[in-house]
Amino acid sequence: MSSPEPFTARASSEALAQLRARLRATRFPDAAADAGWSLGTDPDYLRELVAYWADGFDWPAQEAALARFPRFRAQVGGLGIHFVHARAATAAAPLPLVLCHGWPDSFWRYTKVIDLLTDPGAHGADPADAFDVVVPDMPGYGYSDHPAQPLDSAAVAGLWAELASTLGYARFGAAGGDIGSGVARFLALDHSDRVAAVHRIDAGPPVWSGDVADLAAEEQAYLDAASRWAATEGAYGAMHRTKPQTAAAALTDSPAGLAAWIVEKLRAWSDCDGDVERCFTRDEILTNVTIFWLTGSIGSSMRMYHANAAISPHQQARRVEVPSGFALFPADIMHPPRAWLERTTNLVRLVELPRGGHFAPFEQPEAYAAELREFFRPYRAPA
Repeated sequence: MSSPEPFTARASSEALAQLRARLRATRFPDAAADAGWSLGTDPDYLRELVAYWADGFDWPAQEAALARFPRFRAQVGGLGIHFVHARAATAAAPLPLVLCHGWPDSFWRYTKVIDLLTDPGAHGADPADAFDVVVPDMPGYGYSDHPAQPLDSAAVAGLWAELASTLGYARFGAAGGDIGSGVARFLALDHSDRVAAVHRIDAGPPVWSGDVADLAAEEQAYLDAASRWAATEGAYGAMHRTKPQTAAAALTDSPAGLAAWIVEKLRAWSDCDGDVERCFTRDEILTNVTIFWLTGSIGSSMRMYHANAAISPHQQARRVEVPSGFALFPADIMHPPRAWLERTTNLVRLVELPRGGHFAPFEQPEAYAAELREFFRPYRAPA
């Protein structure tokens, strides 16, 4: 792996002018009367969002705000990987913490918690709980390279272990959600000698190849709920797993289409009570979407679903023996019961938070950061 080089993203004026031109020329679809969000992204909301993106959104200001984080790129496993590497403000021997994002986002998911984790003393918490924080963009996401062949979560975990080594970390904690939950899981499975503990906000899609009669009643209900959700809400995932390139052609060409694809998930999976802007400002929504647009990464991000669908049942069935903690947020997609978490991990902590959803680090940054500080506190000292 090459030595990390400082990285600053600067979109050209030509790229931004082209984006605005495409937005102003959007051909919007017709819509069923009074459908609202019931059939997907609300057409009226999308028109408002696109108009603001074209004529009100200040990307250079958002780009400058993101540039305040210490950002780098390095060659890892033959790929250029972009990451934030923010060091603890005060702790004498901070625990390094690798934060693993999911879809549809990037390092953006953790931008509100980086300062809370590196400098807790400045935010009313114990300075001794500071972390060194590493937030990489997965290959095919954000400002990392697009892999020629999509990588699955196990392969990405291997890259993050290599990245940690290059940064000088022999031992570290891992945390994640969504696809990042799977990456954190494989870090714990394949690098258990280095991962002090692992924290997740979901258990990933449940996979069970045995007799369901061997499961507790609440586990059976969990599997049933996952199946119902897949049938009613999982069309996007089926597309990503099977024919991602078809959707990529449209979403890479149309910024309005890209916004519709992403904002519907931000609304559906967050604790916003049907109003996406209760959880995310328009600038925050469009910062996430604009990263996808400028990096052309929507297709490469979706292809990771195809790779993950090929992970073998044996790999899916492995039990995590590294100490595992879970923080479950009420508006998240699925809620694994304790029995399932105990079956699949060495469960040492399970908490249920009163507010928040799938994007908890962004929706509830203070609560999420406090939970990470509490969970990892016993694992700071070398074993």
